This record gives sequence, C-alpha cells and structure tokens, in this order.
Amino acid sequence: MSRLSHVLPAGPGDPMTFARWGIPTLLTSILVLAWGLWLLPAGLPRWCGVPVAIFLWGFILAFFRNPVRTPAGGDDCLIAPADGKVWDITAVDEPAFIGGKAVRIGIFLSVFDVHVNRSPVKGTVAYADYRPGAFLDVRHPDCHHENEANTIGIEVHPSIAPGLKLLVRQLSGLIARRIICTHGVGDTLERGELYGMIKFGSRTELWLPANHPHVVKVKVGDRVKCGETVLVQLGKPA
Repeated sequence: MSRLSHVLPAGPGDPMTFARWGIPTLLTSILVLAWGLWLLPAGLPRWCGVPVAIFLWGFILAFFRNPVRTPAGGDDCLIAPADGKVWDITAVDEPAFIGGKAVRIGIFLSVFDVHVNRSPVKGTVAYADYRPGAFLDVRHPDCHHENEANTIGIEVHPSIAPGLKLLVRQLSGLIARRIICTHGVGDTLERGELYGMIKFGSRTELWLPANHPHVVKVKVGDRVKCGETVLVQLGKPA
C-alpha cells in the first residue's frame, strides 16, 4: 500500500548528495540481505551470494542519490522538476487551480533515474491535493486520472510573472509505492529547491496555463535533469 509522507524540507542550498528519505530503506535492506545470505548453505553458495547482495544494496543506494544541481537560465525559465525522459507534451483542461487550458509536460522516471523532485520556479504553494489511486505503469494512457498522485499548485513570485499559477504533480507507478512531499499550502519554494521524491519508478508532470506567453524548450524524447534543465521559457504578457 502506498502513502504520502510529509517530512522536513531541505533548503535550496542543501549540499546533500544522498536523499535522507532513503536511510530507513537502506537499513532495512542491509538486514534483509544479511538474513538472505545467512539462509544460504555455507561455502560456495554463500560466497556466490555475497556479490549479488552487494550489487543489490548498491542499486538501492544509487536510487536515493541526490546530486547537486545548478539551474540553467534565469528566473523566468521553468526548470525540470524531475530527472528522466520527456514522455509527452499535451494540451489539457485544468479547472482546479490553473482554471482553464493548460500545457502538461510529462517526465517518465525509470528506476535508474534520480528520483528527487525540485521546484521549477520561485513561488508560494497555494494549492495541494493528494489523490489515492491505482498503480498503473506511468506509460499507460490512463495513469493521469487513475494513479495515486500528489499535486502542488505554485503561485509564481510576482517579480517573475505576476498572477501566474503552475502545477507540479507526482504520480506513483507500477513499482513506485510511496510519494514524499515536504511542502504544503503557505510554504515558499526557491527555484531548484528540493521538495520531495517518489520511490522506485514514476512520473512527474509540470502544468502551466496555455494562454500565458511561453516557449517550450524541450521535445518528446529529450532527457532532462531535475533542478537543471530548462523546460519552458516564460514570456511577458502583451
């Protein structure tokens, strides 16, 4: 069963290279792998099991990596909220927060990608919604409205784009079973600030109003880096 976790946030300049949310998983995996080795017959089977256990633990360790990233572009550039591949760029309706037509940029995260999430822009969280749901593969066309999801709505700082509202959505996937979000309504976010992660394969989406002047800087199939790659260049209203 999945669940949404709220934990203490990390600041925009947090130098961590490892997501703290992985510590319980790493400790548990050590115990499980050690127990598995102990169950193997002594001698060659157990010795063969050691490199396998080390590989599996290394994979889990790598999953929770949190590399330092430097945002590209200026404050008017929306940066990727997740690592992964741009899976789709779609026109959709979003009545809950944006209030009309929106452009949705979906990023697919494989189990080999960095899974922390970072804010695409400086602003204030003005909307939050957690939706329990299914765990379809995030490449499935129904995942957008069926899967468990956590959404935050960000009011962009007035110095960048007065009145502009954006959405960032974390979607669980076939393997993902836990969404972590550190911020709620009223909290402020800096551009590139760490605000959560999704454990073990997932999808992250950025939504922005279709009627706000902008230029999408990526295309379907592009690889992007969380907190670094520019997804959208905002323009100034006429």
